Amino acid sequence: MVQEGFLTLQKHDCFFQDLVRIKGKDFVTPVSRILIGNPGCTYKYLNTRLFTVPWPTKGYDIKYCSPQIHDACKALIRLNDYLHIEAVKALQGQNLFETKEIKDTTVIDREQNFATSLTEKGSVSKDQSSCCVPEDDYISLKNRTSYNLTLLNYMDPLQMLYLKQEPYFGMGNMAVSWHHDENLVERSTVAVYSYSCEGSAVAESNEQKLKGRDPAVWHVGLKVAWDIETPGLAIPLHQGDFYLMLDDLNMTHQHCVLAGFSPRFSSTHRVADCSRGTLEYIIGQCELALQNLQTDSDSMALSLKSLETAVVKQVEEIHNEVEFEWLRQFWFQGKRYLKFTDWWLKPMAKLEEFWRKMEIMTSLVLSEVGKEEQIKEQRNETISCFLLVLTERQRLRKEWTARCQSEAAESLPEDQKPECRPFWTDDECDMPLPYDLEEVIANLQNLVQWVE
Repeated sequence: MVQEGFLTLQKHDCFFQDLVRIKGKDFVTPVSRILIGNPGCTYKYLNTRLFTVPWPTKGYDIKYCSPQIHDACKALIRLNDYLHIEAVKALQGQNLFETKEIKDTTVIDREQNFATSLTEKGSVSKDQSSCCVPEDDYISLKNRTSYNLTLLNYMDPLQMLYLKQEPYFGMGNMAVSWHHDENLVERSTVAVYSYSCEGSAVAESNEQKLKGRDPAVWHVGLKVAWDIETPGLAIPLHQGDFYLMLDDLNMTHQHCVLAGFSPRFSSTHRVADCSRGTLEYIIGQCELALQNLQTDSDSMALSLKSLETAVVKQVEEIHNEVEFEWLRQFWFQGKRYLKFTDWWLKPMAKLEEFWRKMEIMTSLVLSEVGKEEQIKEQRNETISCFLLVLTERQRLRKEWTARCQSEAAESLPEDQKPECRPFWTDDECDMPLPYDLEEVIANLQNLVQWVE
């Protein structure tokens, strides 16, 4: 079912190369990906926020573009449930082994030296209380293995013009460089199901003089984090294999993916840290910001309830968050999600409506701080704080505009090219402020100097 699901998604052109940002430069990933998971969840890596294609979830009305895509997403949530059970079993087994090892060590210590054993047993108990008690609690295990999304990957190495070489241990071609998985719940397990289409390209190498790994076979590489002296491992991955990165392995070690000869799919199941990455969270933030906006019951004129610096700062930071972490991130990925479902369109329209109201709130702050009757000290404090947030907004707008026009962006297929949204021109009268805030910022800076 899962393998059929992979092939269905590939047939419907549902894998996409991500446009990521590393050290201020944009790159198109060699691996094609799509994120599938709980409705309203997102996953951020390399400054790119991916939005889940929602898998079938009770209580959510998700209209898929075809029954085949629905079935593929359904197969992945079943795999997700299976890997959750396997991860819990693995952690429980690990804890039993560690507990037995500690008990055996304690018995030996007692036979050797009773007085020393008391000290050592005390230190073992202290260590054990911090690292093993939570795992023994089933709720803790469940929370650290309850995968809320999976990042699917696809690559056909023979279609790639160039693959980077593994730089430290001579492991050969890399599909994915050495890294830690980002944006995860601390010490959560990562589960990876691998399906390489063996037989469709070149079979495993029969050369007898091979040194190291077989280049025809896909491998996962593992090494101690930021250490190139300790030898790394290359573990072969065959059709239908899955592996688990338990407990803190993703923190203490780095991994890479070493390319074989045949095309390969993988489904990487994660407990993403969604404290700031769900639709529920950002809608809550927007509603919090809009509490400072009021409408006169007679004139219907809009005004701000408070001009306190802390309130203005909070609202304007939320304004930046919804614009740059949600709206621009979503439209930066083109129309990819419409190949699955239109589920995200309504939430994005709602967020854009909130954002437009926050643009009005920004214009109201500008109007108020320009009034001379404001208390000098409070006015100056508000303007200084306000300037910082607007300057950041201007910088980010320039950055996102440039990213949408970059050479990497232009190289993408038409339906995947980034859309610079929100964007407007000065002659669009429905917007209270210009897109380019340079003049607004200059006026504020002059106002600060005048007040001083």
